Amino acid sequence: MKILIVVIFIAILASLGSALFSFFKDHGDSDRTVKALTLRIGLSVGLFALIMVLAATGVIQPHGIQ
Repeated sequence: MKILIVVIFIAILASLGSALFSFFKDHGDSDRTVKALTLRIGLSVGLFALIMVLAATGVIQPHGIQ
């Protein structure tokens, strides 16, 4: 599960990089930046939901700073 979380996090960063690249390349003439940022938000919400479900079912054990 940790590998899946890391892969999704890397996909979030890649989507953010793609949005930055398309923002500078297209100069606001295309909607690629909006689509990349929308994908990033979807991945972020999905990752948060996945972590919450995994913690609720006991697959992962959250631990706080003690």
